[in-house]
Amino acid sequence: MPGDLPMPTAMFTADELAVIRRAYAHQVVATAATTNPRIEAAFATVSREKFLGAPPWQIANLGGGYRPLPSSDLVLAYQDVLFALQPDKGVNNGSPSLHARLLAELDIRIGDRIAHIGAGTGYYSAILSELVGTSGHVYAVEMDPDLAAHAQAALADRANISVVNADGSQWPQQEVDAIYVNFAVARPAAPWIERLRPGGRLVLPLGVPRQDRPPKGGRHASHGAALRIERGEGGFPARWIGTAYFVCANGGLAIDDSEIEALTAAFRRGGIEFVKSLLWKTEPRIGRCWHIGDQWALCYDDA
Repeated sequence: MPGDLPMPTAMFTADELAVIRRAYAHQVVATAATTNPRIEAAFATVSREKFLGAPPWQIANLGGGYRPLPSSDLVLAYQDVLFALQPDKGVNNGSPSLHARLLAELDIRIGDRIAHIGAGTGYYSAILSELVGTSGHVYAVEMDPDLAAHAQAALADRANISVVNADGSQWPQQEVDAIYVNFAVARPAAPWIERLRPGGRLVLPLGVPRQDRPPKGGRHASHGAALRIERGEGGFPARWIGTAYFVCANGGLAIDDSEIEALTAAFRRGGIEFVKSLLWKTEPRIGRCWHIGDQWALCYDDA
């Protein structure tokens, strides 16, 4: 844990915690409906408490807001719930089962080079580092300097991760095998499309920000969907994974009101589950697209 922060307490032995972590991982992948044993092993290996900050920890309520946990016992980290990282900004260590489902869609292989955009304090970067192995590499990109500093400290023992304090819309800066985005965006950033290697995969939450911003907490998506996009031989096959709501992007991916209105209208019409391709800097066929943005579109035709 970075700095001189108070440490969580431990009411279980290291061996007992290892068993608890294995049980947590088994539950997470079952809830995610994935049978990938490598993802389960990664969740069983990584110590989540290193990435949650100082106790007392707060978890998200279903109806909004947060509540503190009554204890700082390490075992409480191993629940399929959202822990607050920056409650004033609505930034959380997100749902493990949702991330397990999205990570399964990345088809991560040993030796892959992956950009993790919106890495937060690095918990899911650590999961990715387990999945790519010692021959792979993870670029954990986080714009907030405090979160990036926490990630740097928590991931210092992992030689296959580089923590980058930067605007995620500018990364990756080299070709990669996969890109994993952990905030809601209303359009993909150019590097996420153009720096995918052939066969590379991108998983991102598409979403539009709520019009009402709560006095406390960040601006979350009012409509949201996770998408998988691949760089194919002749285009970009795309498909809907499921509903996903993340805190919305800042920095270089903030969009104007007209773009928000157009994407909101597309969500309200429905049909994103039938999307089959992403068009990038290509003239779309009117009437064949779910949404047409500025130099990109999501369409019903195969790539």
